[in-house]
Amino acid sequence: MSPGRFARHQRLTRPSDFKQVFAHPCKSGNQHLTLLCRTNDKDYARLGLAIAKRYIRTAVARNRIKRIVRESFRQRQTTLAGLDIVVLAKTSAAALTKQELFLVLERLWQGLEKKCKDSLSV
Repeated sequence: MSPGRFARHQRLTRPSDFKQVFAHPCKSGNQHLTLLCRTNDKDYARLGLAIAKRYIRTAVARNRIKRIVRESFRQRQTTLAGLDIVVLAKTSAAALTKQELFLVLERLWQGLEKKCKDSLSV
């Protein structure tokens, strides 16, 4: 698996996958985004996006946020191995620039690594 790829098996696609993460998540968040994660039994990380139309009104803004989150995830996927992650966006995320969003995500990825490290070793 190349670190630059975002293959289908690295995505949360089924509702049951999302339900498992929402059931007992390890959280990392701020005023723009919330990241929920849960350990998986795989040697790679999986990403799910829940960018609600209710909070991010336009499709253009939702798709832009999704692209940036996916790119940031691709860059960090090796350090996040063993986690299922769901990203939730809040209204204020639409106003962020690309660079600001990357910076916010970098901090949140680091927060997930620290918080969920104990549950990874179990």
